[in-house]
Amino acid sequence: MLKRLIYSLLALLILILGAALLLDRWISWRTAPYIYENIEELPESHVGVVLGTSKYVRTGVINQYYKFRIQGALNLYNSNKVSYLLLSGDNAQLSYNEPITMRKDLIAGGVPSSDIVLDYAGFRTLDSIIRTRKVFDTNGFTIITQRFHCERALLIALHSGIKAQCYAVPSPKNMFTVRAREVIARMGALSDLYILKREPRFLGPTVPIPTPYSLEGDVQDYPAVSPEQLFELEDAANEGPSGGRQPAGAGK
Repeated sequence: MLKRLIYSLLALLILILGAALLLDRWISWRTAPYIYENIEELPESHVGVVLGTSKYVRTGVINQYYKFRIQGALNLYNSNKVSYLLLSGDNAQLSYNEPITMRKDLIAGGVPSSDIVLDYAGFRTLDSIIRTRKVFDTNGFTIITQRFHCERALLIALHSGIKAQCYAVPSPKNMFTVRAREVIARMGALSDLYILKREPRFLGPTVPIPTPYSLEGDVQDYPAVSPEQLFELEDAANEGPSGGRQPAGAGK
């Protein structure tokens, strides 16, 4: 009797795991036509939505997911693929503010503050995508994040009747754990959309993103930067006056 119960539980576990993997592959297939990795092939859109994540994985160590999203946003803006950048992230704690952090880094990268819009209530991917449409009155926007995250974000958009595309920025190496967690996150997203029918935690009055803003006079050109060039620039910035590298964690 005990053996039969154990075998039944194992069979059920295998069935659930198999179903999860099949659904994971279906989401990738369903959203593939709306994902672009080549910036030249990406259609232009009015707004680019940068999905937030923490800047640091630990004290003094930059989160590579964050770094590539910020550089991707700069690349799209400087290539005239988007006119505005909507920064959507978590602002649940006074000491942790993803939109403000992203804004500082984008301004440092040359984006005018007038072309940056902040969404402080992007607590989840679902919140970010639906709020972009319902609160910021934007459709046909470009999402900026890693490919695996693109797929979940686009699933939410497609199910909600929202027109969107995604610019897939590079992912760090050795992301097996993150990808495994993503399978679970996708099952949660499917549950939110098809079973629980969840809405964003907060909606509010419509705040349309303004018409395109143009700069007068000469404007410095910030060319797109590849991931390889990004690391080269970081290495150069970390070199001290004598040509040696600064100590780990040293300020800019």
